[in-house]
Amino acid sequence: MGIFTGVLLASDFDNTLIYTEEALRTGAPVPPLSAENRRALEYFIAEGGRFAIATGRALAAFIKYADVVPMNAPGVVCNGAALYDFEKEEYLETAMLDGRARTRGQEMLERFPDMAVEAYHIDNVIHAVQPNEITRQHERLAKVRVTEAPSLLEVPLPLGKLLFEADHDILEAARDFLNSRGWSEDYELIFSGQNLLEMTAKGANKGGMVRRLAARLGISMDHVYCAGDEANDISMLTAAAEGFAPANCVPAVRDCGATIVSHARDSALADVVARLEAKYR
Repeated sequence: MGIFTGVLLASDFDNTLIYTEEALRTGAPVPPLSAENRRALEYFIAEGGRFAIATGRALAAFIKYADVVPMNAPGVVCNGAALYDFEKEEYLETAMLDGRARTRGQEMLERFPDMAVEAYHIDNVIHAVQPNEITRQHERLAKVRVTEAPSLLEVPLPLGKLLFEADHDILEAARDFLNSRGWSEDYELIFSGQNLLEMTAKGANKGGMVRRLAARLGISMDHVYCAGDEANDISMLTAAAEGFAPANCVPAVRDCGATIVSHARDSALADVVARLEAKYR
């Protein structure tokens, strides 16, 4: 029994656990997990804690980094559309989009021709329709080539997430179009970056899947802690006993009441673990 026995810590990957923003903008390699974060997570796990990744990335876009992150719990992927056991290499839970999402998504693409979409298939394949420079940046960051398709209607099901990519004003117009058609009630719609608008099934968000993970592990939400920097992290930050955010987080995360820790490039997770140690010691 260690001081963190019965405690779950779930963290976003990009710009929380590892600061990847500069790699996204410049095409430079993703930096390694910092020595401080590694030591902190290894200590947390050695003291009985369960650590999980909760990322908006598809499994295909995260799997190459899984070996460099100390984890001892299944991870949330596709922004909450799935829970994946990295040890057993299998999905434990999924919340997939229905077939209407493809039709509606294609209608959005036709209305906004400068907008791209990445469609995240459960079989670890990322399809892209109307790929643009933002799509190419994602490819470089994730080290995964997308499979291009002429239409969303030709992308196979099941899909965990649609990720629309364009300038922010175009994405806002696309969101408003979707709302005007009365479709928004069927989905979770969230900005995960200035140029990224995510669509998942209703209820499929990081907060909901972290709750399912905690239940699987037999851990009360009173001992669940989460860390994240973007709007798509808010559902888990507010579900947790305490949510943490790196200093580089977006204003909406600050406004949700998250405890602000150091910048992601300054090993924010080490700061989180130190605060939890003071709480549980």
